[in-house]
Amino acid sequence: MSTFKLTIAYDGTAFAGSQMQRGQRTVQSVIEDALNPFEGRRVVVHFAGRTDAGVHAAGQVISFSLSATISAHSLQRALNVTLPEDVRVMQVEEAAEGFNARFDARSKAYRYQIFNGAVLAPQIRLFTWHVPQPLDTARMSEAASVLLGEYDFSGFQAAGGDVITNRREIFESRVGRDVDVITYDVAASGFLRHMVRNIVGTLVDIGRGRRPIEDMRRVLESRDRSKASATAPARGLTLMSVGY
Repeated sequence: MSTFKLTIAYDGTAFAGSQMQRGQRTVQSVIEDALNPFEGRRVVVHFAGRTDAGVHAAGQVISFSLSATISAHSLQRALNVTLPEDVRVMQVEEAAEGFNARFDARSKAYRYQIFNGAVLAPQIRLFTWHVPQPLDTARMSEAASVLLGEYDFSGFQAAGGDVITNRREIFESRVGRDVDVITYDVAASGFLRHMVRNIVGTLVDIGRGRRPIEDMRRVLESRDRSKASATAPARGLTLMSVGY
C-alpha cells in the first residue's frame, strides 16, 4: 500500500461541508467517488480539518492509501480530470506509511474576507461577507491581538463540538485592510466549531462601534458563547494552509 498526501482547494459554495454526510454532496464524497476506479472499492479519505457548508479551502490536506501502483504526478492528473470544477488537487506527495492528515497536523491557518464598501462586485460575492457600514480596522486589530496565546476558547465555540479540550493556542491574529477589503488572518494549533466565524462576528461589532474593544477579552474569559456576537457567514472563510 502507498500512502498519499494531497493538498486540495475547493469552492465550498455548493458543498454541505467537507465531511461525508448521508445524502449530501460533500468534498469527501466527490473525492472518494473519484478514487473508486483505482481500487474498485471506496477509498477512505482523511481530512486535516473539517470545514462547514459554504466554507472554502486553498490549502486543505487529505491522506489515503492505495494498493494500485501510480505515481504522484499521474494521480494528480487523473483526479483533476475526474473531479468537478469546484475541487482541484494542487499537489500530490507520497507520504510515510501511517501518515494521517488529521492526526499529524500541528497547525491550521484561516483567512476571513470582508468587503467594506457600498457595492459588492458580483464576482466576489461567494467569497466575501459584505458589510457596508464603516468599520474601524484599528479597533478590530487591537481586539484581535487579545487572542494571541493559549486559552480556553469556549466563548467562541458553537454548540455540537466533540473535542476533548477547548484549549487552543493562537499564533497569529491579524486584521489587515486594502482599500475596501478587510482580511482577518488567524493561525492556531487547532480550532473549535465555528470558532473563527464567531471571532469575526465579534470583531465586526467592535469595528462598528457596537461593542468596546475590551469585550474581546471579556468573551474570552467568560467561556460563554452567548457573550460573543452573531456568527459571521461561512462564505467569507477560507482554510489557507495546514502545518505538519
